[in-house]
Amino acid sequence: MSTTDKASAEAQHPPADEPSDRPGTDRADSEADSSDSAAGAQLSTAPAEDGPGPVGIGVLGWARWMWRQLTSMRVALILLFLLSLGSIPGSLIPQNQVDELKVADWKRDHAFWVPVAEKLQLFDVYSSVWFSAIYLLLFVSLIGCIIPRTWQFVGQLTGRPPGAPRRLDRMPAYATWRTDTPPEQVLAHARALLGRGRFRTDPGKGSVAAEKGYLREAGNLVFHLSLIVMLVAFAWGQLFKSEGGKLVLRGSGFANTLTQYDDFKSGSFFSTDDLPPFSFTLDDFSASYEESGPQKGTARDFTAYVTFHKGADGTPQKRRIQVNKPLEVDGAKVYLLGHGYAPVISVTDPSGKVVYKDAVPMLPFDGNLSSSGAVKVTDGYRNKDGVKEQLGFNALFVPTFAGAGQGTMLSQFPDLKFPVLALSAYHGSLGVDSGLPQNVYQLNTAKMKEFKDADGQLLKKRMLVGETMELPDGAGTVRFEGIERWATFSVTAQPGSGLALGGAVAAIGGLAASLFIQRRRIWVRAVPGPDGTTVVEMAGLGRSESARLPEELGQLAAALHEQAPTAPERPVTETVEGERG
Repeated sequence: MSTTDKASAEAQHPPADEPSDRPGTDRADSEADSSDSAAGAQLSTAPAEDGPGPVGIGVLGWARWMWRQLTSMRVALILLFLLSLGSIPGSLIPQNQVDELKVADWKRDHAFWVPVAEKLQLFDVYSSVWFSAIYLLLFVSLIGCIIPRTWQFVGQLTGRPPGAPRRLDRMPAYATWRTDTPPEQVLAHARALLGRGRFRTDPGKGSVAAEKGYLREAGNLVFHLSLIVMLVAFAWGQLFKSEGGKLVLRGSGFANTLTQYDDFKSGSFFSTDDLPPFSFTLDDFSASYEESGPQKGTARDFTAYVTFHKGADGTPQKRRIQVNKPLEVDGAKVYLLGHGYAPVISVTDPSGKVVYKDAVPMLPFDGNLSSSGAVKVTDGYRNKDGVKEQLGFNALFVPTFAGAGQGTMLSQFPDLKFPVLALSAYHGSLGVDSGLPQNVYQLNTAKMKEFKDADGQLLKKRMLVGETMELPDGAGTVRFEGIERWATFSVTAQPGSGLALGGAVAAIGGLAASLFIQRRRIWVRAVPGPDGTTVVEMAGLGRSESARLPEELGQLAAALHEQAPTAPERPVTETVEGERG
């Protein structure tokens, strides 16, 4: 038994452009090439590339040519590259759908580029005309590529493996030997052997054709279909999504209506009627931290305990919301995002009347929950002359103060070990009546005056819980009453997320199948030889050349050789013509 790979086969049979001394060789080689081409046909469902020009005449010909170009793999890859390239501005430049305040800041800092950016829709990249055009063209390209390939693949599944070519020794992998086993028995053994190897076989006249690896093309089609599924899921999610944030104080509640959100953004086709009806009250919030060691201050657990109501008349239910363990309600998820402290502050006027008392949320600015905020007394306060004024206080809060003389006002630990509140006082107009939006955590002192201390400096004071700051000239008092907690929640609805996940998993599976499964064909021919033995030939052909194909053919040939072993060499008899008398 002898086996050869493609190199040895090419050495035995010179290329077509080399001259041959044998008469009729050109015609024989031409017929063999035609037979080989037929044997290798339809190993893939990839469409044949058109020439450089249109197919046909006139508008119809140009339309067919443009359609085939659009549905080619080359154009699909270009569109994928353009889609990823078009996403870069959306990552570098703030987007209106994400944060309008950051967009305003960017415009202020880059005033020269604003006209260009607006004309190119760089503040709304993912809903821009040019990004949508790339997205739709890619969608059409994938569909136009998949439909004909799917029908072609179905035809291959229902068809038969092509018959053996005339010259099996021209295949990339080849084996041959002679045996005393009759041809019919050799072919019967070959069909049984290939069937056990999960090859689909088709007996022919004096040969057996077999094929395997159809899952390669199935994986290729699944990969492309998965891309379409992910595109649909992305579009569905962007058009119907909703996402809102809410800061909730301990003891306060939230109802899932548009007016309750601190910030809210949604897709183009989203309707407020799509908000699932539910509400909850934040009963308590617990947080634990590492107390010592190199990880001191690192969070161990955050849990929000809520009383949940589904619908207007739902039965109260006790639920827990933890990080990465959201509360799920009718397709929406309530995530716990963050937490902090809200000092309870009361303010009295010169007459001793309490004009303000509330828990004021502070925003953390470091890992130990050092926080800043603003206290704004907008109504009810009159100074000692009876004139209405507004009061404002810049505030810094630290849950664990290092102590006087120990550095800046920064917390040493995120839990309430030694809470201290620092205030600086102003009076005048807060500017809240101007109609312009304000940041509730920042104090605008443009139209305010400082309260002065005995040294003529801005009035400031650090306070512990229960301590009071006296405003100068009998203007009133400010008292640090206590500390509350707050938690921030995000209510999100992404209707296409599950579909996108399924498409991604299917795409990975399809890509793995198309990369690691090899489509190949095996032929076995057994014909009587001139010396009375049976000449057995085996050959293999794959879509792409691989070392696995000769190896697999060698294993199959060895197994068949056990059923039809090589015939012993026979003596060669020479016939000598006698001399004519």
